[in-house]
Amino acid sequence: MYAITPLGVVFPRHTGDITAAVRAAAEHGVPVLPRGAGTSLAGQTVGPGLVLDLSRHMRRVLDIDPEARTAHVEAGVVQDQLNREAAAHGLMFGPDTSTSNRATLGGMIGNNSAGSGSVRYGMTIDHVRALDVVLSDGTPAHLAPLDEAARARRASAATLEGRIHRELPAIAATFADAIATGFPAHTRRACGYRLDRLPAPGQDGVPFDPATFVVGSEGTLVTVASALVGLVPRPSRTVIAVGHFTSVPAAIAATEDALACDPSAVELMDRTILELSRQRLEYASLGTILTGDPGALLFVSFTGGDEDERELTGKLERLTALWRRHGHGYHTLKAVTPAEQSALLKVRKSSLGLLMAASEGTRRPLAFVEDTAVAPADLAAYTERFKGVLDRHGLEAGFYGHCSVGCLHIRPFVDVADPGQVETMRAVAEEVKELVAEFGGVNSSEHGDGLARSEFNREIFGPELYEAMRQVKRVFDPEDRMNPGKIVDAPAMTEHLRDATLTPPAPLRTHLDFEVIGPGGASGGGGDSGNGGGAMRAAADRCMNIGLCRKTDAGVMCPSYMATRNEEDSTRGRAGALVQALSSPDPHAALGGDRLHEVLDLCLMCKACASECPLGVDMATLKAEALAHRHEERGVPLRSRIFGAIRRLNRMGSATAPVANLLSGLRPLRLLADRTVGVSARRPLPRFVRRNLVRWFRTRRRVGSDATARKRQGTLVFLADSFTSYTEPGVGRAAIELLERAGWDVRLESGGCCGRAALSKGLLEDAKSAARGLARAVSSAAPPGSPVTGCEPSCLMTLKDEHVRLLPEEATVRDLAGRVRQAEELILEAVDDGRLRLSEDAWPSGRELLYHGHCHQKAEVGTAATVALLRRIPGARVRELDAGCCGMAGSFGYEAEHYELSMTVGEDRLFPAVKAADAETVVVATGTSCRQQIAHGTGRGAIHPLEAVRAALAPKHPEG
Repeated sequence: MYAITPLGVVFPRHTGDITAAVRAAAEHGVPVLPRGAGTSLAGQTVGPGLVLDLSRHMRRVLDIDPEARTAHVEAGVVQDQLNREAAAHGLMFGPDTSTSNRATLGGMIGNNSAGSGSVRYGMTIDHVRALDVVLSDGTPAHLAPLDEAARARRASAATLEGRIHRELPAIAATFADAIATGFPAHTRRACGYRLDRLPAPGQDGVPFDPATFVVGSEGTLVTVASALVGLVPRPSRTVIAVGHFTSVPAAIAATEDALACDPSAVELMDRTILELSRQRLEYASLGTILTGDPGALLFVSFTGGDEDERELTGKLERLTALWRRHGHGYHTLKAVTPAEQSALLKVRKSSLGLLMAASEGTRRPLAFVEDTAVAPADLAAYTERFKGVLDRHGLEAGFYGHCSVGCLHIRPFVDVADPGQVETMRAVAEEVKELVAEFGGVNSSEHGDGLARSEFNREIFGPELYEAMRQVKRVFDPEDRMNPGKIVDAPAMTEHLRDATLTPPAPLRTHLDFEVIGPGGASGGGGDSGNGGGAMRAAADRCMNIGLCRKTDAGVMCPSYMATRNEEDSTRGRAGALVQALSSPDPHAALGGDRLHEVLDLCLMCKACASECPLGVDMATLKAEALAHRHEERGVPLRSRIFGAIRRLNRMGSATAPVANLLSGLRPLRLLADRTVGVSARRPLPRFVRRNLVRWFRTRRRVGSDATARKRQGTLVFLADSFTSYTEPGVGRAAIELLERAGWDVRLESGGCCGRAALSKGLLEDAKSAARGLARAVSSAAPPGSPVTGCEPSCLMTLKDEHVRLLPEEATVRDLAGRVRQAEELILEAVDDGRLRLSEDAWPSGRELLYHGHCHQKAEVGTAATVALLRRIPGARVRELDAGCCGMAGSFGYEAEHYELSMTVGEDRLFPAVKAADAETVVVATGTSCRQQIAHGTGRGAIHPLEAVRAALAPKHPEG
């Protein structure tokens, strides 16, 4: 909830770069702020100085020692990355954060992160063995446990490192009584400096350990370059009990029984999170496995090895029996296999994002009292009192977190753009701080102090212990340059609030209606209302920097970030840049500016962020609008006009084939197009087919429905898209033949374009005209309510999404959007009710179909229907790839300056998976761009799912 503009950003490649940067900053009196993925919640990673982003380059796992169970990692290594490499040795890093797919080890050390498994594995501080750091004067140092003789030798040096080893023990001795009594009794602490970790006077034989001392210091003492961390055995078996309860208090009351069964985690999720998950396509599967309408769920996990299977199931049964005996909950779901657990774990790890998605404008669930913890036995009483505080101030909140250690993440909805709400936030923070103290808990149990809680540390720890912490800061950082304003000597928690700093948006007319972007909507006007800039800014400002777009090993979002690892190529980087542009005095000019264009340029417009981003930041649509304003400022480039008119070009290519194919393959012409227009000579162009889909449809022999069809299904409109119709008409033929055999009267709509290509190039008035024309043509060609379908997802999904944003007031457009159905969905229904019969002999038993879904399909409707249809093919074994974006993204992969990135994106997961498949495997891909990219990148052909189904169609049997 904070924002401070830094003076600059450095991307170190090694410790020497960190040293040089810190020394340069020291010379000029500039503060330094080391940062990992920037996922800290309390404002730790914003500051006015020089940011050292260690996540871009310093991400090597340097060594894993299986015998010692340690790993030596650079600070930018992501937790999941370490766990993947450690898994080869049966090991993992113990603390398990919900942000494990983007949180760096350096960031976890800075925050002293914990996670769901802390009841078993503790916190990051419990796993740090040694650190290589850069001190505030730019000198490197190695921090590790030392006996007294070794500490004394270090302390004799006339250096900053010597001073640290000399004066830290003195501070511990001077303030021994305050240290012994001033720290909260709760063991799960991520607040203040850990003076309790230093040997007390008279503690002979206890090593002096500056490495663990600086854990949790939030970059205020040292910059961590690399770390030696301990690893733990990786459980190979997990079983989960999911208790269903009518309310949060009822779930918390069941925690004691859960802890009695020795779990590895006990996690709470309230109705607010559950309701939000039901609204998101990515998490919809959770709703199918829950029973009733729970007010809260309690996830209790038990982990162990394969040899512990009987013991784990025994714990599951014991817990179920205890809950039944004590009347806790009304149902217990047992998830034993990974498949059963997948949907549960996905939603549990996404609780924060789902809660953030409920934001309405600047009213957001904020992190300022979200990290308190008390003893689990006190959690029920504490939570009731906490809710009373919120009720008195009229605040709503979502509840989730770690019941196993008494930590709930409670995030009240607050609008910090409203001064009155800021006062309320502060009042709540002060009351909760007092409540925590009354229960003997901690104000921050894993998220740290940052700007949200550092102000209260004097009261929390008392004046003596707080003074000891200030002296620690002066020893390590005499000039107060290391991330100042955190932990000690902090500003008020209400300073630097992000939304309060934004100026009201200037008037701006937008082509698209941004009121409908995102699952929670957006504030302000849209379209031609004149204040569309407010709604557009709100759509970009939905981003709350959770950083899910920085993941690199799963899903689609964000393909360009996965390839470059540059922050500005992430969805949140682009969203932040757009917010700044739209906050300028002249947003129209800012949207047309070169710097913003650079930031948006590598967005592939895959739309993955529209569904994978928990807050639904739709960067593809935002980029289209920004491009339109740039064209108005600078003019439309020739290449954009060419690609925007792709239907006309493809139709001409088909009409003149095979001559068009001959000319398009000539090397001199390709090189000329590369130099003059920017169409890469390295990318093969599509091959045009003279007997295209339109010609085939006019002259074909119509296929009747099977005798098994009980009745004809009615009229259906099939879109002759601008791509497959002229280059892969076999795909459309397969779809139409299947639909007709299923009983549909198919009408081919071939007169116009959906405008997808124009949209991607920012030619929004052209797209608007195409949308209006297509809607009118369809409404006049088929009876009202007739389904509209097609085989190219990017075109079909444009009708559902962008057409409504372009022409929100036109009834024909809204009507058309509501009639869109996937062809796979319609054919699946026909197979399941017997109107279509698939042959047992069409495919060899066990033959694998390797399926890659289209990004727009994943974003808008998901791939479930396609996968289910493929699995109906007798004998076929279907494997869906989690391969992200193919990298082609329509015209993106044809553009000379984007060709290399396009191929890098393909090489991430898609190309290796296809290349690794055996020769008998059939590669299946929904999108025409995907099939082109697979052929170019792997040398293997791919077919459309409907072609696979058409090949399996049983012969038409006689009537009767």
